[in-house]
Amino acid sequence: MEHLQQLIIGLVDTFGYGGLFIGMALGNIGAPIGSEVVLPAAGALTATGHLPFLWATIAVSVAGEMVGGSAGYAIGRFGGRPLIDRYGKYVHLTHANLDRVHAFFERYGNFAIFICRFVPVIRGIVSIPAGLAEMNLAHFYLWYFLGSAVFCAALIELGNALGAHFDTVLPLFHKWGLIVLVLAVVAGVVAYVMARRSRARAN
Repeated sequence: MEHLQQLIIGLVDTFGYGGLFIGMALGNIGAPIGSEVVLPAAGALTATGHLPFLWATIAVSVAGEMVGGSAGYAIGRFGGRPLIDRYGKYVHLTHANLDRVHAFFERYGNFAIFICRFVPVIRGIVSIPAGLAEMNLAHFYLWYFLGSAVFCAALIELGNALGAHFDTVLPLFHKWGLIVLVLAVVAGVVAYVMARRSRARAN
């Protein structure tokens, strides 16, 4: 996976936002890209001037994720389980991972899409089982977009803050990146619980 990460980072460095868009789209149909490293690298490239605007780096990343998520949803919905059984192993969509996603769906409903945007490996394939379940598209896109926006913005901002020092801390970044993701998930779950309680009191 590290070689693929370096390839995508090289594409971003060479082709700018086009390379970033392609990398994020591929990562959201199961390619083992490692967005928790690619996104901070894009932030660092923005800080050093290789990418011109921080807001555009975030927007392109989210757009790539949405396109990849849409493709994954279509694969699940129109390709069905036979297609996934045949080709799922190539994008980490094993029966074990599929069971994990279904467990999230059963526990959290549509909000599971948001939660899964922060779970390594699962985040890149969650759109496929959502398509299999024929999830309402409006709900799918709402939670997918919100999760992607938080995920991309947090890691790009972190990489941007590190700037030219990013290469120095890269060996430790998997650890810190996961900490950021855990904090974001906790914040999202707290917000969801509070919203549900508010609706319950209103009723």
